[in-house]
Amino acid sequence: MEEGIKAKPDGRCEMPLPFKEERPSLPQNRICADHRLKCLRKRLERDEQYRKDYKTFMSEMIARGDAEKVTEQLDKSPSWYIPHHGVYHPHKPGKIRVVFDCSAKFQGMSMNDHLLTGPELTNTLVGVLCRFRKGPVAIMCDVERMFHQFHVRPEDRDYLRFLWWEDGDLQSEPAVYRMKVHLFGAASSPGCANYGLKHIAAQGQGHFKETSIRFIERNFYVDDGLTSVTTEEEAIQLVAEAREICSNGKLQIHKFISNRQKVLASIPKEECAEIVLNQDLAKGEPQIERALGVEWCRNWSEARPVPIQSSGQGASAL
Repeated sequence: MEEGIKAKPDGRCEMPLPFKEERPSLPQNRICADHRLKCLRKRLERDEQYRKDYKTFMSEMIARGDAEKVTEQLDKSPSWYIPHHGVYHPHKPGKIRVVFDCSAKFQGMSMNDHLLTGPELTNTLVGVLCRFRKGPVAIMCDVERMFHQFHVRPEDRDYLRFLWWEDGDLQSEPAVYRMKVHLFGAASSPGCANYGLKHIAAQGQGHFKETSIRFIERNFYVDDGLTSVTTEEEAIQLVAEAREICSNGKLQIHKFISNRQKVLASIPKEECAEIVLNQDLAKGEPQIERALGVEWCRNWSEARPVPIQSSGQGASAL
């Protein structure tokens, strides 16, 4: 990663696929992708809502440039075809995500078998949550489509081929596409995305406050950012600088939530979570959010920093 990461002309980070060995030679597995696509077609034909959501997701992904149609020689080697399927988020009804099955086996091997996961770069869940509870002014946000913000270098993209119907027309012949970004389902993607996020934060050294850089480096759990500070002024500056740092790497942090209205008022409305725009903290009604799966009442008026005991092995890790 250190040798292969680079900034593209548009500012986005581009990284190689981290193979266990130099560019593996893989068998032609299109027959496997064809079979899985036929199974997918059957479900799409019998479930109208699933078909509509799936088609919208794929159309938007291709329109954004996350994937491209393969127009050159299809028997180019090395290459690999990845099956895909759609899943719905249990807490977001109607929101589908297409997952690429990099664990799918053909002749005893899969794409994930050839990818390094790398060292554990994800910040510890307990550490992120405890730091979130230290100060009285809290902030939450997330990185939009985090994995898809980091591009794969062109010479590796044929390992990420997939089949899909152009314009979602199930009666047409499937076309061959390939992903241009690190994708959901690849064993290497969490490590690559976390490495990329920390790399972008490091580029801010000397230009932004250390607290803003440290927020991005230490207080994100995958794509969810949580932190807390002492004053509203600190929070406003931290949010502004964190947004600018990420913007320099073409990352968008959005869906901001805070327990202070003044902080939210300093952030463009389109970058705030939709739920907070329609709520008034002053009404006193409990407003429960989910902070990495933990319920948090963001308008609890008696909020105070939670002291962290210095004794014990776990305290030093925070």
